[in-house]
Amino acid sequence: MSMEEKKLRGGTVYDGKILRLEVDDVLLPDGTESKRECVRHHGGAAVFCVVDSKILLVRQYRYLYGKEIYEIPAGKLEYGEDPAAAAKRELEEETGYIAESVTPYLTIYPTPGYTDEIIRVYKADKCRKSEQKLDDGEFLSVHAVAPEELLEMIACGEVCDSKTVAAAYKYALETKK
Repeated sequence: MSMEEKKLRGGTVYDGKILRLEVDDVLLPDGTESKRECVRHHGGAAVFCVVDSKILLVRQYRYLYGKEIYEIPAGKLEYGEDPAAAAKRELEEETGYIAESVTPYLTIYPTPGYTDEIIRVYKADKCRKSEQKLDDGEFLSVHAVAPEELLEMIACGEVCDSKTVAAAYKYALETKK
């Protein structure tokens, strides 16, 4: 039996700068109907950067959580923007490091229950120090932590951001070999 849900009808409830909210009526595999609240998002790009054997993190106040959190550098994509270019841009803007190149590292579906957002994580290669170029209204600090320290920060709940946790564990598995 197929588990596919088919859209019957629906439409946009809100269309903002960062996201669009749609409410759809769907037909479930058993023939019954249900509603789906869908947050449509252009996606994001993040970058996992290791400099001098330390992982670069940013610490930023996140309004929706009401506190400062640690994350790998990241940002939202503009419509049609190349995620690799966005990852390089975000690394320089947020940390002041320029990557000679970035390579695909992970693809993350942060909350598949209600959004189509995809975060593409890249690994930075051959980084050199430059200048931090924060956007207007952006306030953050840069922290370089050893891989084992990042894993401890995750274990004790100090780092909870999904893209950061996923990238850190992938890196730990790769370097353990």
